[in-house]
Amino acid sequence: MPALRLIFLWHQHQPFYKDLVTGEYRLPWVRLHALKDYYGMVKLLDEFPNVHQNFNLVPSLITQLQDYVAGTARDPFLQVAAKPAKEFTSKDRRFALQYLFQANPTNVIGRYPRYWELREKFREHGYNAEKAEKYFEPQQFTDLQVLSQIAWFDEFFLEDKDVAALIMKGRNYSLEDQDFVIARERELLAKVLPAYADAAKKGSIEISATPFYHPILPLICDTNAGAVSSPGLPLPQNRFRHPEDAREQLVRALDLHEQVFGMRPRGVWPSEGSVSEEVLAIAHSLGIKWMATDEGVLGRSTGVFFQRDGNGRLPAQLAERLYNIHRYENGKTSMHMVFRDHTISDLIGFVYSGMDPKDAAAHLLRNIRDAVQPVLAQGRDAVVSVILDGENAWEYYPKSGREFLRRFYDALQGESGLEAATVSEAIARHQNPSVLPSLVPGSWINANFNVWIGAPEDNRAWDYLYHAREFYTQHAASAGDVQRKLAFEELLIAEGSDWNWWYGPEHHSANDRDFDELYRKHLANVYQALGATAPDYLSQPITGAEARPAFTPQTAYIHPRVAGDKIRYFEWMGAAVYTADQRSSAMHGKQFLLDSVYAGIDAWFVYGRLDFAGEVPQEELDLVVNLESWANGETHARRTLRLDARVRDRKIAEWKVDGHEELSKASSTGVDENAKLALVRNFEFRLPLSWLLAIPVAATDSANQKAPAGVPPTSRLKLRFSLWMSRLPVDALPVEGWIELQLLTEAELAAGM
Repeated sequence: MPALRLIFLWHQHQPFYKDLVTGEYRLPWVRLHALKDYYGMVKLLDEFPNVHQNFNLVPSLITQLQDYVAGTARDPFLQVAAKPAKEFTSKDRRFALQYLFQANPTNVIGRYPRYWELREKFREHGYNAEKAEKYFEPQQFTDLQVLSQIAWFDEFFLEDKDVAALIMKGRNYSLEDQDFVIARERELLAKVLPAYADAAKKGSIEISATPFYHPILPLICDTNAGAVSSPGLPLPQNRFRHPEDAREQLVRALDLHEQVFGMRPRGVWPSEGSVSEEVLAIAHSLGIKWMATDEGVLGRSTGVFFQRDGNGRLPAQLAERLYNIHRYENGKTSMHMVFRDHTISDLIGFVYSGMDPKDAAAHLLRNIRDAVQPVLAQGRDAVVSVILDGENAWEYYPKSGREFLRRFYDALQGESGLEAATVSEAIARHQNPSVLPSLVPGSWINANFNVWIGAPEDNRAWDYLYHAREFYTQHAASAGDVQRKLAFEELLIAEGSDWNWWYGPEHHSANDRDFDELYRKHLANVYQALGATAPDYLSQPITGAEARPAFTPQTAYIHPRVAGDKIRYFEWMGAAVYTADQRSSAMHGKQFLLDSVYAGIDAWFVYGRLDFAGEVPQEELDLVVNLESWANGETHARRTLRLDARVRDRKIAEWKVDGHEELSKASSTGVDENAKLALVRNFEFRLPLSWLLAIPVAATDSANQKAPAGVPPTSRLKLRFSLWMSRLPVDALPVEGWIELQLLTEAELAAGM
């Protein structure tokens, strides 16, 4: 009798949220999903010894989990959950309300009546933490802190007697209860990786790997691969080509798995199922025996389209092609490959959560049987590969989908002629795999890489990575061993796919800015580690977020005294003003050091003022102002200047202005009387307009208030302020784009021209 072998591969992944320089985690999802999903997904198989499965654990997830277990992870979300509510600052209260409700309302929050009650109270105030905080008492915050953690506990962990008693208590939790929950979290996190190692040793699961920091390997090998799978796709300005980095990401993954689980992986689910012939050659050279990707890549490589009928079934000839083991053979490279059934995998991810668990399990089993029937009818063995996310889907199922999984696994064990196998088991038992002589590069999404390359934001991110990689190549040899290793590690992290997942038009979340800032921080850390200052552009977001802080354009000439000692309101009336919107950040722990900036011109000078969010920082820092002049119809700036003021002990220690060689320059050692800087309560400056214009400013007097001679009416200046510490940009205004000033006469400004 022909056999049906079912391959389930659960891909478990979290981006690398840790900043290697500060040591702080920018988002809490490694910890929360490790509490909720990772342990139970493998532990459940103890009840079904004949159901063998595959788990793909991304190394960047493993290392972060190890950090939490060791107690060395600095997680600001955990810190707020652990802090006594009576000690909360207003910032803590707003943060707790804003973030501790970030969970599925029905299946996570709604499971605990008090948690739901608190959420409803928050909803009554429009989910606005700033408005709601004054209506929450310390006891309510304590209840929120405790329940927001328990709600993420795995079903197995909820069965613990002391945890169950805490749930029964329901409300009015004490500080001791809060301390207990936080301490128990670390104990539970420590159970996760050993559970996988034990299951692998017993043979009930096979653990596969993904390149260490989850990069799109074909694009790391060559960004031009993006246009191979999508002809005509716009590519970055600079071709990124580092197959040696792709190899390093794979080697590190294999080594870590062997260290943690006691065995070297035989197979790889490449990040996002992304493959190319170059990637397969590298994997073959490292002893990898199998790789997995999506049916779309198989279709593109063989010139077919896996089109299903109204019942979701493939015609016989296509079913025979998909439900098979394939072997790629080209030159010296050979690799077994399995291709994901896109339709069945998506049913689990998106459909069955809305069904009765019993009905969903029965439908899944019947669907698998029906899909392969044309293959079995020919007397051939069939292999169905179901590959999907192993964590996020379960938030949409009641009780993390355990009833659904139990019913399905139980049915598998009782189904004759059906074997739930690991990939290696399926390969070993399968006769006559189909030979695949060539492979079109692609991923599990539309068999191309368009999610990660092609859009302007994506391409800009690749160009920034290119420049950082080139800088490393040129300067690594002169750096110390520790700093060189740190710089390279930051590069490997920046090569991860998660950053570009959020760039471009495809995906958006409440954390878009978080990922953008963290990506640019990793790149900036490369330069810092090698003793250099990061490029100015890394202080500006790549993502085109919708939220914009308030901006008011200039309406009149200004003539402020540059003193910096106090704010002279009337002297700055008419200036352009840009005010930071500190509420727009979704990242707890981000320091808002800049509150607002002012800029304006008169007939001779450009003026700027920066107000701090609080006092001037005590740390050594740089205040940088970038200025550009633009003329009507021109696509490039006519002139650029960079004003850099080094601040020590809250005073300007030195400063300089750099620009084109033909322009005047000034510094604290060669003072030009027309340039002036001051820092006391706020930072102010004045620079001659002539330094920014392509033609000299005509001699004028203040009585006539003439506009700069020869300047086109639509000419403008653009300014951007940023604050740097340890050669890293830590805050900037505007957050996106520039402040623009029109070069007009005072009368034209007043008329609103």
